[in-house]
Amino acid sequence: MVIDLHVHSTASDGTDTPAQVVARASRIGVRVIALTDHDTVAGWPEAAEAVDRLDEEVAVVPGAEISCLLGSTSLHILGYLFDPTHPELAAELERLRTDRTRRARAMVDRLAELGAPVTWEQVSRLAGDGAVGRPHIARALVAAGVVDDVPAAFTAEWIGDGGRAYVEKYSLDPARAIALVHDAGGVAVFAHPGASTRGPVVTEDQIAELVSVGLDGLEVDHPDHGEGTRRRLRALADELGVLATGASDYHGAVKAVEIGACTTDPAVLEELLARAHGSAVMGAVMGR
Repeated sequence: MVIDLHVHSTASDGTDTPAQVVARASRIGVRVIALTDHDTVAGWPEAAEAVDRLDEEVAVVPGAEISCLLGSTSLHILGYLFDPTHPELAAELERLRTDRTRRARAMVDRLAELGAPVTWEQVSRLAGDGAVGRPHIARALVAAGVVDDVPAAFTAEWIGDGGRAYVEKYSLDPARAIALVHDAGGVAVFAHPGASTRGPVVTEDQIAELVSVGLDGLEVDHPDHGEGTRRRLRALADELGVLATGASDYHGAVKAVEIGACTTDPAVLEELLARAHGSAVMGAVMGR
């Protein structure tokens, strides 16, 4: 059973709609995916409809990738199977999405000051109804001929962390994010904790502190983790007694990574399902 617990759709910064993500997973033989768009659950209903149309060939674990900040380090917590109507969590997700718009507008303004011919209208059109993010701005920079590809936009020259056009956004303390996910009946996994190519990463001691407040797992197998990083994180997960997951972080055409590029062991998914009670998997999985 091929299980990928981290994929994105047009509900945030992916290029495939939720239905297209489900159909693609089915086509390439991935049995379970988690829809984890940034700070939103907007893609859940369409994904559920797609699962029904495919007679449950693919099961979808509902989730979200929640923006967090620990000190000065940006990180993400993957919340799975939580109740999307939980008042406090829903309010924080709304605040995160609203500030994404403020931040994106400010970054477009900075780019204009730097002479980059990118407008808010272009970025907004690329984001559509989804939660706007830096990948939308990066795509606009590519379309304008400012950079050759999306990764080239994520540098100090443009919109990389601390870059000339970078603007901070509202983010949750990860301990609060974990608590809210748990209060809403879900489980919490630290997304790509060793992805140092994206910017600064937290220390092992900081990860241990998050485990002490309830973190359920670490996303160990990820395209941005080299083999050495994966071995270290797997050993750390064992030492701390938390689950080790794997996922592609699929974004569609934005990144050259396929659904199922990294996967989660079925026994780990079964444990995540056993711990959660906030929302149900879309489709049948693990006899549930």
